[in-house]
Amino acid sequence: MTSATEPLPHAPAPPPPATAPTAHRAPRWSLPALLAILALAAVLYAWNLSSNGLNSFYSASVYSGTQSWKAWFFGSIDAGNFLTVDKPPFSLMVMGLSCRIFGFGTWQMMLPQVGAALGTIWILHSSVKRVWGHAAATIAALVLALTPITVAINRDNNPDTLLLLLMVGGAALALRATRDGRLLPLLASAACFGLAFNTKMLQGYIALPAVFAVYLYASHLGWLRKARNLALAAVVLAVSSFWWATAVSLIPADDRPYIGGSTDGSAWDLIMGYNGLGRVLGGEGNGGGGGGGGSFAGTAGLGRLFNDTLGGQISWLIPFAAIALTGGLVLRGRAPRTDLTRAALVLWGGWLVLHYVTFATAEGTMHPYYTTAVAPGIAALCGGGGVMLLRAFRADKRWAWVLPLALGVTGIWAVVLLRRASGWNSWLWPLIAVVMALAIAGLLVFRTASGRRLRLFTVAVAAALVASLAGPSAYALATPFSSGAGGGMGGSNPTAGPTTGGGMGGPGGGGGRGGPGGGEMPGGEQQGSGRGDQQGMPGEGGEGDESGGGTPPNGSGGFPGGGEMPGGGEMPGGRAGGGTPGGGEQGDAQKGGGSGSGPGGNMGGSGMGGGMGGSVDSDLISYLEKHQDGAEWLLAVSNSQSAAQLVLSTKKPVISMYGFTGSDNGMTVAKLKKLVKSGQLHYIQVGGSGMGGGGGMGGGNDASSAVTAWVKKHGTAVKESAYSKSTSGTSDASSSDSSPSLYRLDASDVD
Repeated sequence: MTSATEPLPHAPAPPPPATAPTAHRAPRWSLPALLAILALAAVLYAWNLSSNGLNSFYSASVYSGTQSWKAWFFGSIDAGNFLTVDKPPFSLMVMGLSCRIFGFGTWQMMLPQVGAALGTIWILHSSVKRVWGHAAATIAALVLALTPITVAINRDNNPDTLLLLLMVGGAALALRATRDGRLLPLLASAACFGLAFNTKMLQGYIALPAVFAVYLYASHLGWLRKARNLALAAVVLAVSSFWWATAVSLIPADDRPYIGGSTDGSAWDLIMGYNGLGRVLGGEGNGGGGGGGGSFAGTAGLGRLFNDTLGGQISWLIPFAAIALTGGLVLRGRAPRTDLTRAALVLWGGWLVLHYVTFATAEGTMHPYYTTAVAPGIAALCGGGGVMLLRAFRADKRWAWVLPLALGVTGIWAVVLLRRASGWNSWLWPLIAVVMALAIAGLLVFRTASGRRLRLFTVAVAAALVASLAGPSAYALATPFSSGAGGGMGGSNPTAGPTTGGGMGGPGGGGGRGGPGGGEMPGGEQQGSGRGDQQGMPGEGGEGDESGGGTPPNGSGGFPGGGEMPGGGEMPGGRAGGGTPGGGEQGDAQKGGGSGSGPGGNMGGSGMGGGMGGSVDSDLISYLEKHQDGAEWLLAVSNSQSAAQLVLSTKKPVISMYGFTGSDNGMTVAKLKKLVKSGQLHYIQVGGSGMGGGGGMGGGNDASSAVTAWVKKHGTAVKESAYSKSTSGTSDASSSDSSPSLYRLDASDVD
C-alpha cells in the first residue's frame, strides 16, 4: 500500500525538509506547534467570557438541572419540570454536572464547552497526522481553531460545540477501524455518533453516510466480517441514539414534562419533526417550506454558504478545500482499494459535501452557527489535501498549476469577503492580495529549488499560509477582543467578525452583497436588492433593513414591554440592551444589575419577562414573590425566552406554556385547571404579541387561544398599579390586548 508521503511514481522526489519525520520519531516542532495552537484556541474561546452573552434558553435549563435531577435528565427549562428545551439534553447534562460540582455561573457552565472545543482540535490533529503527517495535521488544527464561526460558537453554551467533538471523534475512530480492521474503534465510533444524536438529534447523523461508505469500501476485512461489524455497530448506534427517547416514552405523560418543540409532547415527534425533517423541509415550527421562513442565514440554495451572512463565517477556505479534495482523489486514483489516504479524502470530503448541501438547501430554521459543523472537513482537506498538492507541485510539472490556482482563488475570495465589511480593517484586503501574489510568484520561481534556495521556497509556502488565514483570523480575533464586533444576537445567534448583510435575515439573506438573492459569488456579479424580509424571532419580523430592524409581523410592537433587541427588532423587556446570562451581576439580577460576571445578565428594566437581550420587571417580580402563597411556580408565561430570563432572575420555577416558538401545546385548559386547583400555580400572564395568545415564531395554536379565553373569564386581573411604582394611573391590566395581562387564579376559580 502506497503512502501519501511517498513521491509520485515516475517523478523525481523532492528533497526532504531538514525536519522530516522518521517512522519512529516525530519532528521536534510538532508537539510545541500543537500546544501553541491549543493555547491560542483556549484564549479565543475563553477570554472575556464574563461579559459574553450566553443563550438564556439553555442557561435556565442548566440552572434548573442543578436544582432538580429530574430537570437535569429531561432538560427542563424550570425545576418544576413543566416543559423542556427543544433539544435532547446531553449537552445540558454535561454543563449541568459541571455547575453541580463548581457552582452555577458563566465559567462553570463554559468549562466543558471550552474543553470540548480543544478536544476537537486535538482529535482532528491526531487523525490527520496518521494519514498525511505532522505538517498537514498542524495546518488542519490551525484552520479549525481559527474558523470564525467556530470561535463564536465555542464561546457560547449552545450544544454545537459538544456535537462537533462527538462527530469528529466518531469519524476519527471510524477511520482507525478502517485502517486497523479492529471492531472496538468501530463500536466506539457508533457510540460517539449516537451521543451526537442525543446532543442535536439528526444533525449528528449528517456525516454518517461518508463514514459508512469508507469503512465498507476501504477496510481490508472480508465482506462477511465487515457486514457483521457494521451490524454490531448499528446496534450500538441505535442504543446510544435512542436510550433517552425510549426512557422518556416509558414515563407516563402526566409524570414527565412536555417535550418542547414537539406537537404531542413526545420525544419521538421531536426527532421526526422539529429536529428532523422539519429542519430540511421547513414546517414543524421551522418556518414554511420553500421560503426559508425560519432562516437566519439567507435564502436556501447552493450558494447560501457564500452569502453576506455566512460567507465571512465559514466560506474562506471552501474553494481551496474543494480543489484539494479533487486533486487528492486524482492523485490517488490508481491506489489500491484499501488505500488509507484515499479513504481519508473520501471521509473528510464526504463530511464537507454532506454538511454543505444540507445547510445550503435546508428550508427550515438555519442559524449561522450551524455551519461550524462544516469546519472539520474544510480543515482536514486544507491540511492533508494541501500537503498533497504541494508535493505534487514540486514533483510533477503537470501539477505545477493546481496549487497556485487554489491559492489564487483563496486570495481573491478573501478580498471579496473583506470588501463586504465596508470600513472594517480596510487595510487588510490589499495586504492579503499583495502577500498572496508574492507567495504564488515565489512558489513558481523556487519550485525546483534545492539546498539554500529551498529556504526561499519554504518562505513562500509560509507566506501563502499566512495570506490564506489572515482573513478568517481577523474575524476570529475580533470576537473576544473587539467590542461590539459580533454580528449576531449574542448567545441565541452567535457570529464572528463585523456585521455584513442581514445577520438575521430571512428570505433574501438580509440582502446586501453576497449569495442568493443579492450578492457576489466567486466569478459572479452583484445582483438583487439590499433588503430582505425578516421572518425570524418574535418581534423582529416585518420589513427588515440590513441591520435586522423592522416591525413585528403582527404590527403590535413586539413583545410586551416594548424593549428592543440588538439589530432593531423588539423583544421582551422594557429597554434595549439588557444582556443574557453572563453579562451582569448575579446578585443584582432583580435590581437590573450592570456589568460583571455570572448568570443573570441585565435583568432590570420596566418590561416583563425578558427574552434574549431583554429585561425583567423587578417590581412585578417582587409582587409575585410576595404573593406566591406556596405555589410551586412563580408565574406562567407564553414562551421559553421569557420563562428562561425569569428563572435566571428569580431562581424559581416559571412555566413556559408554549415553548420556544410559541406553538407548542404545552399548556391546556385541563392542565391549567389542575395546577390552579392544587395550588401549584396562581399567576398567569396572557395577551400581547407572543404572550398568552401564543404568538412567537410558530404563530400560536388553538390551545393557547382556549387558555387565554378561560383565564380572562375565570381569573382576576391584577392592576398594574398594584406592582408598578412607575404607574400613575389605575388602569386595569386587561384593558389592552396589545400588552401582557397578569391574572390571579385560585382553587375557587376552577369550575
